[in-house]
Amino acid sequence: MAKIKTSFVCQECGYESLKWLGKCPDCGAWNSMVEEVKTQATNKVPNILGVNPPKCIVNIQSGEHERYDTGIEELNRVLGKGLVRGSLTLISGAPGIGKSTLLLQSSNNIAEKHGKVLYVSGEESEEQIKMRADRLNIKSSNLYILSETNLDSIQQQIDEINPVFVIIDSIQTLFKASITSAPGSVSQVRECANEIMRLGKTKNISFFIVAHVTKQGELAGPRVLEHMVDTVLSFEGQRTDEFRILRTVKNRFGTTSEIGVFEMKEEGLEQISNPSKVFLEETSFNQEGSIVIGIMEGSRPILVEIQALVSETKAVMPRRTAVGIDTSRLNLILAVLEKKLKIPFYNCDVYVNVVGGLNIEGTFGDLGLALALISSAKGREVKLDKMIAVGEIGLTGEVRPVSFADRIVNEASKMGFNNIVIPERNIPKVKNNGIKSIGVTTLREAVNKVFSAQ
Repeated sequence: MAKIKTSFVCQECGYESLKWLGKCPDCGAWNSMVEEVKTQATNKVPNILGVNPPKCIVNIQSGEHERYDTGIEELNRVLGKGLVRGSLTLISGAPGIGKSTLLLQSSNNIAEKHGKVLYVSGEESEEQIKMRADRLNIKSSNLYILSETNLDSIQQQIDEINPVFVIIDSIQTLFKASITSAPGSVSQVRECANEIMRLGKTKNISFFIVAHVTKQGELAGPRVLEHMVDTVLSFEGQRTDEFRILRTVKNRFGTTSEIGVFEMKEEGLEQISNPSKVFLEETSFNQEGSIVIGIMEGSRPILVEIQALVSETKAVMPRRTAVGIDTSRLNLILAVLEKKLKIPFYNCDVYVNVVGGLNIEGTFGDLGLALALISSAKGREVKLDKMIAVGEIGLTGEVRPVSFADRIVNEASKMGFNNIVIPERNIPKVKNNGIKSIGVTTLREAVNKVFSAQ
């Protein structure tokens, strides 16, 4: 016997309620509660004990996971030196950002090196995927295309083909016939993801799952989806941007601080091995409001240009707009400048932009951001020739040391910079590589050395 249960489930976080609510009490999303009908069996399944007994940790064999080379170095870097066999990876991004293009390129490389690959699409037909494959010059005979949304049929094809790598594009289009809710609902996404995880772990097949994003850019569907998978990747950027950033949000087999940089071209996504050179390609040095900063993304030092525009306004509430910089961090730097250097920003609109579309995390760019704001507010140019700035700013106006300063200095030296302004405490750890290191301890000292006449 079975009984029917009707409930309302939040499409954003998976919160379940017996009645409809205009606002989800868990995540606060409006109009996200959708009615779902579930069939529950009344007969209880007996527990079977002893099938998988616990093991002593000292008796468990450990070792490196076998990894597949995707043929794309930037993707291998983000995944942690390659795609782990039997892993479950979730990738999300805005529509048209290049998710399907990247997966089609990597699936072709894996098919040529390691065996059969199945590309399952619930949004496009085989003919549409073939058109993209022709544009990308993909011709591997081990790459199979399947246009299907029924998970049971997909599982049957996987059993027949026995692939080493499977791509699901996307999880929101799949459905299980045993669940009465519509495709894309919380119940369908959760159950389909659970079935895919079971399939990948039992058959040792690597899965790549494409997921939709909300209007706010967050991962759509229940939060449990991110907990179930081994790796979560996020494709950042806009369709109109030239560069795309692939960032790791979660990785059970590697670090979460690495990024991959790609450039979208007519023949597909092209990886960029030297992001600093690309981001600084059109940089004009010694311009008002422009400072080059050094940051660390995982094990890779990257140099980018940060631009600031400070304009006087008569509005009651001045604008604070930041692209690529955390707005709260910008407000903190503005408060320090007003308190310690007596530079007024309360009557000015402030606009900050990181050239190239890169989102800066951490405190590496604090000093460069402060110098760019001062340069624009005072209308003064940097006096040091080909200068780069690195350092964290504290609330008392001191310039605090940063980690991996030696790697940033080496990268700046390779890129042809002549001067670098860094915290004084980082000077002993930095080697002389043909670049002049200027140590500073306070923000006022940095301003005097950067903007004073030489």
